[in-house]
Amino acid sequence: MSREENAGLLELIEERTSVRNYDTRPVEREKLEALAEAFRLAPSASNSQPWRIIFVDEPELKDSIARATFARTISFNKFAAGAPAIAVIVIEPPRLITSVGAVLKRRDFPLIDIGIATAQLILRAVELDLGTCVLGWFDEGKIKKLLGIPKKKRLALVVTIGYPAEHLAKREKTRKPIESVRSYNAY
Repeated sequence: MSREENAGLLELIEERTSVRNYDTRPVEREKLEALAEAFRLAPSASNSQPWRIIFVDEPELKDSIARATFARTISFNKFAAGAPAIAVIVIEPPRLITSVGAVLKRRDFPLIDIGIATAQLILRAVELDLGTCVLGWFDEGKIKKLLGIPKKKRLALVVTIGYPAEHLAKREKTRKPIESVRSYNAY
């Protein structure tokens, strides 16, 4: 069977949705390891692999990390407290050649690379019947202190992980029409 005939990846992409309501059962370490492997295998500029992923599944620590993703006045991430596991993604220094290229081309290659790796992680999660939600709003200083991350390091993303509370019915995604995001040979 050709890759085109095997719609498995496209089905995962279509099925993937941000989960904001989790079942209370813990995520097995084997599944977290499978997510780590999908993340680790991602391509990166000059093979720099400018990342470290920290899984937090110890309940009290996980709750503290979750609370660092929302504030009293900004409550849109409060659902994070219900996730049984959280991944914290730390930006690590890229190779020298990548750093030079980033300056010359004004591109933040580590963030691009981490985006690719995170996409692989969230698609692998769907395959493992897990749900995820990628968070960009968090108290970086508080999370770094809780996890012993050096002050000089930067956090890229926080990802909630767990079993969805209810079966997610396949729903049509609301996306821009293809014609408004794709062109050929010119803008």
